Amino acid sequence: QVQFVESGGGLVQAGGSLRLSCAASGTTFSSNTMGWYRQNSGKQRELVAYIRTSGRTDYRDSVKGRFTISRDNAKTTVYLQMNSLKPEDTAVYYCNAAASYGDSYYAGRTVYDDWGQGTQVTVSS
Repeated sequence: QVQFVESGGGLVQAGGSLRLSCAASGTTFSSNTMGWYRQNSGKQRELVAYIRTSGRTDYRDSVKGRFTISRDNAKTTVYLQMNSLKPEDTAVYYCNAAASYGDSYYAGRTVYDDWGQGTQVTVSS
């Protein structure tokens, strides 16, 4: 059974930092490109960042230079360090194994249909 358990969210002032964690189970974690996604009310869920099995990372333009994704294959856990947070980063954050569509992961496709409960990040101005 595939399961993702996200944690680490909270309420923070603009300019603050948070570190999110996502523990995965029932997946082929070490062979998956892992991604962090976010969804704000009324908007479609979007990929924020991903990390390949090689450790290579990529970020949505809006978070480049502020967010850092990392992974620990031994713990089947993926992390998202978020610095210099902005009110527009407010959303529920999820992780999943990212699937490419053509040559891009930003189409939002995932390997698994299962999603965790997410972790709420709220940034106040």
